[in-house]
Amino acid sequence: MLELTRRMTLSRTSFTRIAGCYVDRDGDFEGSFNTNFLKLSAPERTKKLKLAKEIPFSPTNVNLKKYEFREGARKPGSMWQLLMAMNECGLKNDALMDTFYDVVMENYKTNSAYAILVFHDRYDIPAKTSDRERLWESEEVFEYMICAVCPMAGEYEPTKPECGFLFPVFTDRSGDLNHIAVFQAEADRPHDELLEILGIG
Repeated sequence: MLELTRRMTLSRTSFTRIAGCYVDRDGDFEGSFNTNFLKLSAPERTKKLKLAKEIPFSPTNVNLKKYEFREGARKPGSMWQLLMAMNECGLKNDALMDTFYDVVMENYKTNSAYAILVFHDRYDIPAKTSDRERLWESEEVFEYMICAVCPMAGEYEPTKPECGFLFPVFTDRSGDLNHIAVFQAEADRPHDELLEILGIG
């Protein structure tokens, strides 16, 4: 994970896109956006990076736990299939994003307004020699998403995420499509409905 997180700075980020929607305290849709991450202003990129980093930077096996998509959860029409399609298109398909937002809004439990933020990253994994010297050529391109569900503070101002996920996970310097890392800000009071939403509950 360190290989990913150390690149999450304003100067080194390779985030390609950010998409999201806003939901009011009654659970009603309030609007969405979908844009090239690098087209955001520097202050806005800094704010959004800070939110995204909360997920992979959290303590593993405490606030960030890995779950498997079992064979039955990888069938046509599943959330796994939707996440795969979202990742493959780099979040550029608004219809897929709207479907994802709808599923979350129908099942997420909160009494507050919140934002669903989804980031897409494309990381060229550098090849390494047997003695772990870094080579210039890329060994694999790892495309992944970070989703952060953030309470709102004021109008369209997301705060620290209360839950989220990273998909697919990064295992042994490679993408693992059968697993997802789920983040819960309060490990003792988790949003268990997120596991149900993702099809891993």
